[in-house]
Amino acid sequence: MRGGIMKDAVSTAYALNLAANLILAGCSGVPPANLGVKDGRLARCPDTPNCVSSQSADGRHAVAPLTYSTSEAEALVSLKEIVLQMKGARITEETDGYIHAEFTSTICRFVDDVEFTVNESLKTIDLRSASRLGYSDFGVNRKRIEAIRTAWKARGS
Repeated sequence: MRGGIMKDAVSTAYALNLAANLILAGCSGVPPANLGVKDGRLARCPDTPNCVSSQSADGRHAVAPLTYSTSEAEALVSLKEIVLQMKGARITEETDGYIHAEFTSTICRFVDDVEFTVNESLKTIDLRSASRLGYSDFGVNRKRIEAIRTAWKARGS
């Protein structure tokens, strides 16, 4: 009897662990197909409150772009250094004047996509930060962009 109870407990623990891992793995989602720059623009924010963009005209999603006075190359190096120092960040794509980073939350492993594109003529870097899943992000994307902005200003880029 005792061995059967122990075997059942181990089986139950294994099943719960497997279920939790499958649920958490699903939280990362799949990278959206609309990422990147098309006609000089990042993707529009959806109607949900879990996205901010410097190219958005509505106050719910709008944030200011970053400005720089250095060369484009120096600005991008500085930006990458800032991003890579942030918790849960990794750069997944980098092309001329464009950076895509993923930020993964510690607990639920939710992934947010953060994009940057340079507008050399205006000396600005447009940005967009959006959750892959869910409706609300409790302001996480806006806070992340403002943390990047604070670090950006501290560097004097």
